[in-house]
Amino acid sequence: MKLVILAALAAMALAAPRPDSYSAPAEESSEEVIPILRDDRVHEDDGRYTLDVETGNGIVLSQSGSPDGPEDSIIKSGHYSYTAPDGTFVEVKFVADGNGYQPESDLLPVAPAFPHPIPQFVLDQIAFAAEEDAKRARGELDSEEAEEGEGDDAPSTSYGSPE
Repeated sequence: MKLVILAALAAMALAAPRPDSYSAPAEESSEEVIPILRDDRVHEDDGRYTLDVETGNGIVLSQSGSPDGPEDSIIKSGHYSYTAPDGTFVEVKFVADGNGYQPESDLLPVAPAFPHPIPQFVLDQIAFAAEEDAKRARGELDSEEAEEGEGDDAPSTSYGSPE
């Protein structure tokens, strides 16, 4: 019985498709093959590189990089463009450095403008807080002075019974 099971397993192993075999797609394939029109790559000994690629369907990529970042990290810049499925031409310029990936394009969403002007009393309070932080950094103001206030017009930090 064991011999029959072993023979069946061996037959299955021999009949299984091999992962290293490759069969090319049939000529009648519905997939369109897009030609690479240009693929220029230059790698310098110091780590600098340029890359320019253009395909037959209008995709263009151009970028360059150099190890000028902190700890020889690569700083990249370039642009790419293509035509979206709806026919819109898409062009993106980018920089990738210590501040991350920073794309620029007319098609990227932009935050709306602030809906109203900031009132002057808010701007005054922001300036006061910045001045207080600067004084504290210079050692001219300790935390108790900041809580108690510096003048007579400062609000009370303790409340008693009403009179």
